[in-house]
Amino acid sequence: MMSRSDIQQRGTMLLFRLLLISALTKPGRTGCRLLGGTQQPELAQDGDLIIGGIFSFRTGQDYFTDTFQSIPGFRKCNNFNFREFKFAQTMIFAVNQINKSPEMLPGVTLGYKIYDNCGTMDILRAALALVSGLQEDPGDVGCPDTEAVRVILGHSGSSPTIAFSQIVGRFHIPVISHFATCACLSNRREHPTFFRTIPSDYYQSKALAKLVRHFGWTWIGAVAVDNEYGSDGIAAFIQAAEDYGVCVEYSEAFSSSDPPHVVQRITETIKQSTSKVIVAFMSHREIKILTSELHKQNITGLQWIGSDAWITDPSLADGEGHSVLLGSLGFTVPKAKIPGLEEHLRQLHPSQFPNSQFVKDFWEEAFDCSLNDTVNSERRPCSGIESLQTVESQFTDVSELRFTNNVYKSVFAVAHALDLIIKCGGDEAPWSSRSCFDPKHIQPWQILQSLHRVNFTTVNGQRVYFDRNGDSPARYELVNLQITTRGIMEGETVGIYDASFPDDQQFIMNNISVVWANGLLEAPVSECSKKCLPGTYKLLQKGKPICCHDCIPCPAGEITNLTESLQCFKCPPEFWSNNQRDSCVPKPVEFLSYSEILGMVLAMCSLLGIFLTTIAMLIFFTHKETPIVRANNSELSFLLLVSLTLCFLCSLTFIGRPTEWSCMLRHTAFGMTFVLCIACVLGKTMVVLIAFRATRPGSNVMKWFGAAQQRLSVLAFTLIQVLICLLWLTTSPPFPFMNFVLFEDRIVLQCDLGSAIGFYAVLGYIGFLAVLCFVLAFLARKLPDNFNEAKFITFSMLIFTSVWITFIPAYVSSPGKLSDAVEIFAILASAYGVLFCIFLPKCWIILFRPEQNTKKHIMGKTVKIQY
Repeated sequence: MMSRSDIQQRGTMLLFRLLLISALTKPGRTGCRLLGGTQQPELAQDGDLIIGGIFSFRTGQDYFTDTFQSIPGFRKCNNFNFREFKFAQTMIFAVNQINKSPEMLPGVTLGYKIYDNCGTMDILRAALALVSGLQEDPGDVGCPDTEAVRVILGHSGSSPTIAFSQIVGRFHIPVISHFATCACLSNRREHPTFFRTIPSDYYQSKALAKLVRHFGWTWIGAVAVDNEYGSDGIAAFIQAAEDYGVCVEYSEAFSSSDPPHVVQRITETIKQSTSKVIVAFMSHREIKILTSELHKQNITGLQWIGSDAWITDPSLADGEGHSVLLGSLGFTVPKAKIPGLEEHLRQLHPSQFPNSQFVKDFWEEAFDCSLNDTVNSERRPCSGIESLQTVESQFTDVSELRFTNNVYKSVFAVAHALDLIIKCGGDEAPWSSRSCFDPKHIQPWQILQSLHRVNFTTVNGQRVYFDRNGDSPARYELVNLQITTRGIMEGETVGIYDASFPDDQQFIMNNISVVWANGLLEAPVSECSKKCLPGTYKLLQKGKPICCHDCIPCPAGEITNLTESLQCFKCPPEFWSNNQRDSCVPKPVEFLSYSEILGMVLAMCSLLGIFLTTIAMLIFFTHKETPIVRANNSELSFLLLVSLTLCFLCSLTFIGRPTEWSCMLRHTAFGMTFVLCIACVLGKTMVVLIAFRATRPGSNVMKWFGAAQQRLSVLAFTLIQVLICLLWLTTSPPFPFMNFVLFEDRIVLQCDLGSAIGFYAVLGYIGFLAVLCFVLAFLARKLPDNFNEAKFITFSMLIFTSVWITFIPAYVSSPGKLSDAVEIFAILASAYGVLFCIFLPKCWIILFRPEQNTKKHIMGKTVKIQY
């Protein structure tokens, strides 16, 4: 039982056929008469089921503009297109193979009607002729049954296919193209019956974008043919390329019918551009026109990326500027071998198609002779023994069967669809069981539905099926136009693209070397701006595409190890950027060390002070019984020399890598040794003052400030500093720390005071004793000259206090290790001041003025001192 929808659909088809026949007849006549002229197919063969084909055996036309004041006639086609003729013969070869096959379509014979038309208008006229099925005016004999085709194969061009596919689709007649790649044909709303055995340009555009990205071309030009194929294809490519960060410098379009100035304008654009790579989405006609103009203007060195419509077209070598295209890259369908096709092509003879004018013209062109029934006085008559068996031509060449194989697959796709219908197609067949056994009742809409279920593998191992949009699986070969051993320019396969693979594995290059444009040994560079290397970041140029940028070095302390980085990244606090700004390296740790000049100088000064103090100690020790040593309280003098030695030694703790112990030692040792030193000087000052006070009648002051009291005073003064230091160390002791803030490019390893109050308490106590000593010494400045040690103490304390008063601002303002150097300098300066002011004059007298080293001279005015 037929479903209601099936009955309605069949009724619609019968009604449409009646309307079509009615429209094609003249009113008032009893018979059927065509209003327009008839067009016979170029090649035809009867069969139970007829397959239509539209190919352009000739592609050149003299273009003119129709006024449509009368019905346009057929336009003359000029140039031979042997590839299109091979397509038609491949269709015939496949039909014959299927008819001979006992397994496929048993009891059914396929026939064909092949039209040879060029130009969209005449191709559309051929499509309508295939749909109507009327090949001649029936006259008054009545209206005969039409021989409408069930399927139409073709056309090679996207534009004419778009034109007739929309019309043919209204009749539910499937259209299968082997070469029309426009992505717009996948629109099922506008092209509901369209199928193709070639991938859509949607996939080709993505493949071309990946090709451009693979070779690092970010600055390209784009040219396209001015029709749906070119505009849709180049638009899809630009969108895909921009997703990969590729910029298009210019995008131009033209057609082969445009006036010369259009091509010249595009040529000038290419000449003035800076991009070295051009993507061309056009046919062989447009690319030959463009390269010819480029050749005339001697514009070379361009790397061409071609679409499948021209990249392997054999007619490229015939163009004037074909050398410009040497090294071009492009994707095309995989090549294949069709067993038996070459024998079929070589067996072609005009006798097989006596009604075909093109076959006769082809034969005369191939053998440069004139057939008996043609008028060609310039050629010799054909002998009749001519044969294609010994002819090597583009027509008989089967080494590059790419799009030809698509024609072969198209025919077999139709056969498999018919086979599914005739054999009822299993339980999933959407039509009645009655119709699937009778081939004469097979309707185009049944074939249309059956094509969606086709799934087979060819003899070449290629799987054939269609998705819901009628598209075939997307698999390409990347070809490179090279000069072969035969001396001609042909496409050499250098890679593949398969859209069924994962995204990162779709494009694969093989090991065959690529020939580049202009004879380059490696891929040309095409970029608006140089790539920003690691250590620099991109800054976009105002008003230009994102591929045009300046490379700005990263600021100090920031790096980037990426190419084409958009920003720099700060290094961690303990790291700093290297000179190249491409990696973070550990910051150098800075401290006052013995290996640098400043550290060595200060250490030398410290050791010199120790040496001089030791010399003074030896001099005093060897002359300890002399009056000048005894008169100056030898015990305090020796203790003062020992404290000075310790002062010089403690300065060395400020040099070298700070540690936890050295940080605590340097400040506390400095504080206690200097207090000991000042306490000794203070003791000596008090001795001088008390000694002269004791000379007054009735004074017994010396009894209360003897040797024991002097020792206790020094000990008491020192113990106070010890207590301050202990309190400092127990509450918040100094500790080593890394200062990242002071300098950006290096770390200062220094001792933190821990407690600034503790440090300034130690320093303040030393200052208090120094001021006290200075005041007492100042009071004793007018004592007798021969025994005026108070003068020297005054000078030493003046130096000491001056040094430490200036030390505080200098210490605070000195960065890093210089603060340690300032403290060392203050220690050495004050220690040297005490050493030179107090002990140098006495050593001078001991060594060089022994006559003054007498009790009489020292006592002067009969002053008596208690030793």
